[in-house]
Amino acid sequence: MTITMDSTDRIDPPTVADERTLLTGFLDHQRDTLAWKCSGLTDEQLALRAVEPSGLSLLGLLRHLTEVERGWFDHVIGGEELTRTYYSEDNPDGDFNDLGTHSPAEVYETWRAACARSREIAAAHELDFEGSRPHRKYALRWVLIHMIEEYARHNGHADFLRERIDGATGE
Repeated sequence: MTITMDSTDRIDPPTVADERTLLTGFLDHQRDTLAWKCSGLTDEQLALRAVEPSGLSLLGLLRHLTEVERGWFDHVIGGEELTRTYYSEDNPDGDFNDLGTHSPAEVYETWRAACARSREIAAAHELDFEGSRPHRKYALRWVLIHMIEEYARHNGHADFLRERIDGATGE
């Protein structure tokens, strides 16, 4: 399976809109940017740890961000039990390190499903809705802003990884 996403396919966030539309628009743009950075690569290239000695790979970023989507939206905002797919308490970096446990196609589809579920959960709650983790509450607004930050940071990593893999650069 090859991920296909052209930079022109990415959702551009609106420049004028209400707060929710801006926040979700920017988050979807960041999600699309990650898909674009992973686009057109082989399974081996997606798993390549291209910036030594770091264990980061594009496949690891997809796995990690799947867990982040589920943690913040499913668990904190949705109140659902947290189900970890790629890491555990005994293996906290499994999302980055154990890349052979799931195929890249499965990882990509699981990430896309997690993003879709996150959109559903966000749409079902007001921005001021408060979810919680032990000992702390989080407003949906905060979670959306944090997720934009999380993706933007990791998309910076993805830029370096992609450039090292095949020289592709972009915004």
